[in-house]
Amino acid sequence: NLSQTQHGARRRIRMNEPGFRIRRLSGLGVEIVEADSDRSFARHIHEQFGIGQILQGAQRSASGRGQVQAQAGDLISLNPGEVHDGAPLGGNARRWRMLYFEPERIAQAFADMASDGGPTPSELAYPVLRKRQASHAFAALYRAIAQPDMPAAQLAGEQTLPVLLAHLREQRPGKPLAAGNGASRAKTLIDDDPMAPLTLSLLAEQAQLSRFQLVRAFSRLTGLTPHAYLLQRRLLKARQLVAAGLPLAEAAATAGFADQSHMSRHFVRCFGFTPGLYARPGR
Repeated sequence: NLSQTQHGARRRIRMNEPGFRIRRLSGLGVEIVEADSDRSFARHIHEQFGIGQILQGAQRSASGRGQVQAQAGDLISLNPGEVHDGAPLGGNARRWRMLYFEPERIAQAFADMASDGGPTPSELAYPVLRKRQASHAFAALYRAIAQPDMPAAQLAGEQTLPVLLAHLREQRPGKPLAAGNGASRAKTLIDDDPMAPLTLSLLAEQAQLSRFQLVRAFSRLTGLTPHAYLLQRRLLKARQLVAAGLPLAEAAATAGFADQSHMSRHFVRCFGFTPGLYARPGR
């Protein structure tokens, strides 16, 4: 729960790139991102659950549930592995803030919420939600996490996370991603070892599909081609390594990139800031 000891667990990272500020609270399994930017983001994925709010401006983005638009005041959310992008509407900068939760944190909260015998949810239902009560819950949760030294902040966080999730976990429209087919087997191969020297031919053989069939089925399943998905998994690995303090060149090599500049290009394209800035601790 959110009452874990935070002393010594907070690691602040001040991002000097205009418009971005990141803080990692390792003891809570939470990452805070505050942004004010007109940057357009390429399609990418995160390993965490993301819950945030547009504070100013508006944006258009792809999600696992199709194209969506978010205006100032709207909550936005994403699930781990959900392919998404983002671009400002009207070409103007938009301002937003996000809380990225480790999957275990949300899974625990979901399990607690289902302790009354109801079904245990596994994902957030709405990529965009305009609901006053949900916005109030997010604001309270954000204050509790971003300013944990406030009186009763821990208790506020414990009480507010389930309230917020209750708004975001309602029955989602549309049907879930297909599973159990050849594309799922190929995806599992990539997920199990993104750094392995996988080829399209090998993945197609394991999926028992032609290469053309695999690309088409894989794109329907994930929103990305097998190569693009593999690159995303390697990018997430690199982000983990950079956050853990590994030198950038070593992180790039370990994550399967050709070199540091190759990693950096994709890092900026998808996340909006360089790995060097992401690695820099605040003073």
